[in-house]
Amino acid sequence: MSYSIGAAAEAVGVPTSTVRYYDKEGLLPFVKRSDSGLRQFEDSDVDGLRMIECLKRTGMSLKDIRQFMQWCHEGDSTLRERRDMFYERREAVESQIEELRSTLDTIEYKCWFYDTAVAAGTDSAPREMVAAGDMPPRISKAHDRMMAR
Repeated sequence: MSYSIGAAAEAVGVPTSTVRYYDKEGLLPFVKRSDSGLRQFEDSDVDGLRMIECLKRTGMSLKDIRQFMQWCHEGDSTLRERRDMFYERREAVESQIEELRSTLDTIEYKCWFYDTAVAAGTDSAPREMVAAGDMPPRISKAHDRMMAR
């Protein structure tokens, strides 16, 4: 099936300007053009756009995404490079997840802290509970992880 730039962008959930930018940056070497110069996206091209978006969400640079797309275009001779890149991306995402868990611990603790303070009418109430180690177990664990950083 052939897609226009608008249909391809919609299928991936990005604006057409993003797809044009990716093309300008050399991330779409696989996309064919009609005789009049219009981009013609196939299902595999849309899959490539989805992969670009996935890699962007991992924090990968456009330069590195461009390299990956070039490796895909080169074929089987670059399988090891592509595999190794995904192992690196997995490590990066695992690190991001850990950072987000840490952030969530802080937010969970602060939600409890301010819920308790509001209910008591003072922020000394949760402070006293913390000092006495008298927090709910889930909050105590979040607090301990937060303080260990």
